[in-house]
Amino acid sequence: MTWSELLFAHWPLDPALVAAKLPPGLQLDTFDGRAWLGVVPFLMSGVRLAGVPSLGVGERFPELNLRTYATLDGKPGVWFFSLDAASPLAVAGARAWFNLPYFTARMSCGERDGWVSYSSSRTHAGAPSADVSVRYRATSAARRAKPGSLESFLTDRYCLYALDHGGNLTRGEIDHEPWPLQDAEAQFDRCTLAHASGFTLPDRAPILHFVKSIDVVAWEPRA
Repeated sequence: MTWSELLFAHWPLDPALVAAKLPPGLQLDTFDGRAWLGVVPFLMSGVRLAGVPSLGVGERFPELNLRTYATLDGKPGVWFFSLDAASPLAVAGARAWFNLPYFTARMSCGERDGWVSYSSSRTHAGAPSADVSVRYRATSAARRAKPGSLESFLTDRYCLYALDHGGNLTRGEIDHEPWPLQDAEAQFDRCTLAHASGFTLPDRAPILHFVKSIDVVAWEPRA
């Protein structure tokens, strides 16, 4: 699959507040004593998981994630508090097969004069409302994150953690080339995604990174 027009927007949070929302057995991963919450809008295309039948989702559609960072048995990965997508088929498949917290949303994403305009409004029945409206663009040439840096901590993650339908922790492996990160600027007109998961974002500018495009292979989460 391919992820494109991707923005990483990260805010620091009190580790105790984030750790309280992780399942037992999963350890919060911190950098310089702080937890990090990421809002990540992007475009998804070519969806298929290695080793499992096709999801039958051939179109290109927006996706929006709320994530933090955790470890299990010493392996750093991503924990998703929510994943919103404009494809009802992808949402239904991910919820049914992998128990990931996907939600349907009304979304749009377009690029003009170097700026990406992105909006999302959750429409999933029974789910808390969550809206994001943001414009963003790259402001530097692409580079690889320096090992040991904060931007490496926030982005160099090659697995995700989830709970299966029985409440057991699972790990889904992810593989891709190193992120071609660019500095970015962003203008958030609205962002209630974190609030929908019980967080309050700090009143400070987020740390921003942009990725034009990257090809990704993902495997089914397994215990």
